[in-house]
Amino acid sequence: MQTSHAKHAAPGTPSDLRAAFRRRARDELARLREALADPEAVQSTVLAAAVEANRDSAFGRSHGFSAVTSVDDYRAAVPIRVHEEFAPWLDRVIDGESGVLSCEDPVVYFSSSGTTGVEKRIPVTVTYLKRSFLPFYFSALATAVERYPGMTAADDSVLNLWQDPFSRTGCTEGGQPHIGASQIDFGRIGEDVATGLGNRAPWGRLPERFDESDPWERTYLRLRLAAEHDIRAVVAVNPAIAAALPYQLGLWWQRIVKEVRDGTLGGTPFREPAPDRARMIEQAARRFGVPRPCDLWPRLDAVLAWTCYTARLYLPRVAHRYGPRVRVLPAPLGSCEGPLAAPVDRHLTAGALATPSCFYEFVPAEEDIRGDAGTVLAHEVEQGRDYHVVLSHIGGLYRCATRDIVRVAGFVGRTPRIEYCGRDGTLSAAGERLREHEALRAVSAAVTDTGLEVGNLAWRLDPAKAGAPSHQAAVAFHGRITGVERQVFTRVLDARLAEESAGYRRAREQGALDPLSVVPVKPELFLRDWRRRVEAGERPPRVKDRVFRSDSSIWARPDEEQPR
Repeated sequence: MQTSHAKHAAPGTPSDLRAAFRRRARDELARLREALADPEAVQSTVLAAAVEANRDSAFGRSHGFSAVTSVDDYRAAVPIRVHEEFAPWLDRVIDGESGVLSCEDPVVYFSSSGTTGVEKRIPVTVTYLKRSFLPFYFSALATAVERYPGMTAADDSVLNLWQDPFSRTGCTEGGQPHIGASQIDFGRIGEDVATGLGNRAPWGRLPERFDESDPWERTYLRLRLAAEHDIRAVVAVNPAIAAALPYQLGLWWQRIVKEVRDGTLGGTPFREPAPDRARMIEQAARRFGVPRPCDLWPRLDAVLAWTCYTARLYLPRVAHRYGPRVRVLPAPLGSCEGPLAAPVDRHLTAGALATPSCFYEFVPAEEDIRGDAGTVLAHEVEQGRDYHVVLSHIGGLYRCATRDIVRVAGFVGRTPRIEYCGRDGTLSAAGERLREHEALRAVSAAVTDTGLEVGNLAWRLDPAKAGAPSHQAAVAFHGRITGVERQVFTRVLDARLAEESAGYRRAREQGALDPLSVVPVKPELFLRDWRRRVEAGERPPRVKDRVFRSDSSIWARPDEEQPR
């Protein structure tokens, strides 16, 4: 199989760059599809390259990389760790020491808020970007570009709400860039081609006077600029962003109309007034109450977003709010630790494991993550089972448990299809240890059983319960539901939870847990909660759905927000 990390010279003109993007995406997808037939061999090569490249690092020396010649050697030499357990090595790197986790020093650190609330610092080297991240990135976007070639028709064909490489970035304690994966500027490592899909549009780099604008205002400014262009696709990746766009249009359309009519941006002169465009948006608002994305952009075809986890519940209705011809395409799955799965066909919720990018191990989800936990490899996982993800890559991450739970939805060739289920973690009041993916799966089953439509949910232990404890679910039902329907849904959900979670079933049978309660809330509350967090300064790609959220503002809603 060909290697995919050869140097790619970037042409200079926008048209050449878009053509180069299409070629690169097509080539990387072909390499990934070739790898699907033999995951064992591909994974062995990836592990050997990571160990060989970093055997003389401080980590490699202390873990005996020079003696590692097989997967079993590697497992014996390196325990499984969560991110926090890498702190002793990370602190040394951030303090300026070279050759600690890898023989190549990091150029940036990827950030993400961890399950424990500690900000992650994932080292990122140029070699990792070129050999692991970028091949995944291109291959993962290739199927969308294949199906909708209008995505690369022009620099302004895509409204990219996920990437914002020119926004303000943070720093580690040692002064190194500490950014989200969506903020990386690929041009700085000679990969200008990867800057495509909307980042060269007028909204890709806002005027300098908006450099200090908060994330909420930056989102508005980009949408206001895009309102005057021919958008063919929206790249959201995070489905909460996709759900928020029609909501934001409802909030901002009058401001957008005024600025388009006046030729202003953020209240200051920017370009020639466009009264005809403003009138078109205003007329759409009169017809439908608010303008829909398809009213601004009649040739809008697709929204790229994760289609699993809670998004499975609400994306069908979100797509309808975008317009009748708009389709939701599955986005690639990954984390700040590394790539995970890429769409290689039209499967709606699961992508092929990105075996050429990282070395993957899996721990059964019902077991706890321990340093010596037994793992299975990519070619050993079983269809229909849930697993913790453990990954290693050439950039200096070794047997890192990501705290993501995934399900094997099937296979492509001999490579597993991976579907994201939720975050690791449990809720327990009586020893039941209910897991997030079990609760979500029970809700999905209850939706099917009752025919009710649910947009989103939040889950916690009932803080006001007297006597035996119980769980509580805030459920965003679409439309008004009757008291009887609520009772039926609650009863069915309780039964489905007992099927999904042996611990929950046991606690209920023993009387240690009372039946759960269901609190109906309006779907808009989840959008308002998303808005509140972005207005508070969180970048939109980081504001993600979470099922287990006891601290959500949704729980503090006024009584009148509840449907009867």
